[in-house]
Amino acid sequence: MEFREAFHSAWDSLRTHKMRSLLTVLGIIFGVGAVIAMLSIGAGAEKQALELIDTMGVRNIIVTAKEFKDDEQRKIREKSLGLSRRDAEAVVEAVPGVESVALRVTLQTFKVISPGGRSEPRVLGVSSRYGEMMNLALDEGRFFDDEDEATFAGVCVIGPGARRDLYGFEPAIGKPLKVNDRWLTVVGVLATRMPGGRDFEGVTIESTANDVYIPVTTATRKFRSDPLKSPVDEMIVRIKPETPVQEAAAVMGTLIDRLHGGARDTTLTVPEALLEQSRRTQRLFNVVMGCIAGISLLVGGIGIMNIMLATVLERTREIGVRRALGAQRIDIRNQFVIESFTISAFGGLCGVIMGVVIARTVAAYAGWETIVTPFSIVLSTGVSLAVGLVFGIYPALRAANLDPIDALRYE
Repeated sequence: MEFREAFHSAWDSLRTHKMRSLLTVLGIIFGVGAVIAMLSIGAGAEKQALELIDTMGVRNIIVTAKEFKDDEQRKIREKSLGLSRRDAEAVVEAVPGVESVALRVTLQTFKVISPGGRSEPRVLGVSSRYGEMMNLALDEGRFFDDEDEATFAGVCVIGPGARRDLYGFEPAIGKPLKVNDRWLTVVGVLATRMPGGRDFEGVTIESTANDVYIPVTTATRKFRSDPLKSPVDEMIVRIKPETPVQEAAAVMGTLIDRLHGGARDTTLTVPEALLEQSRRTQRLFNVVMGCIAGISLLVGGIGIMNIMLATVLERTREIGVRRALGAQRIDIRNQFVIESFTISAFGGLCGVIMGVVIARTVAAYAGWETIVTPFSIVLSTGVSLAVGLVFGIYPALRAANLDPIDALRYE
């Protein structure tokens, strides 16, 4: 009953002094809201980072040929032939821990049609292991295999966007498709995946929705290419699980630099290193936002202490009467501790609502996925309740230590 009476007394005090109570809990509300919003944005960013890294392959090393203007390209070609199959063979032979290598060539296209439609997709010649290494899921059919690559087969796998443009709602598997002046047969359709065009630690993740994939041997043998352009646009190297990826990347970078005569015409990307960099950035963001939220909670705690000291002053005669009627010091102390706890709990509840609203607003208007986790709610409310208790102890002790006679004489 004592706890219930103290709680009702605290709630009545909040209702009686509405404006004062609101101003007191604002710091708690902002602090809890900031913690929840910060953690939800961080959780959303981490999820997106993991999804993006998954599309690149966490154990992959991606070597990309740089693009230059024509006059620069001619100078580069005097030193280096560009990224080519020779580099892939050298990497397999010289770099420890290489599991597999896939190549990618981007074709220059002027016409992509089917009997029932037309599209403007990106046409790529890739190795048969490319789909597996880049985590390309299939919705229909299959990806081309080693035999298709060895026989220069006229087959292709298309993205869902290209499928819609070329075939509408009709089946696409087994249907013909013309790229420039070459007819191909569709053997697979990719599943829809996350949108492309996203930038992750300076690397742009491209969409696969409008892609058309053909065997790399077919691309290099049956389609024309710019003689100044690098024979291969991209080389993906998968490293075995027991081999450190970044050590293998260092060896690979040195090897390619020597093979290209120091031309520096390639860029080496290590998704694992990008993930670590993203996590470091996220930790820094969490620390900064945590400090801001902590300051808000500190201000809220000071506000609670201030209002509780004022409450003790206002209710000095009440404390004297209660002590004269037999109340112990512990009863007075508990009464004011529970009141400060109630104020912080109310602020924490409002802060949770505010944090969820901020997270949803960011997701709706900024296009940034946010995830409100139970951990963020438990952490923020737990800290707010702890603030209420800590900053309520001194006013409660001061109230409990009042002399009953002096308290009764207080005007």
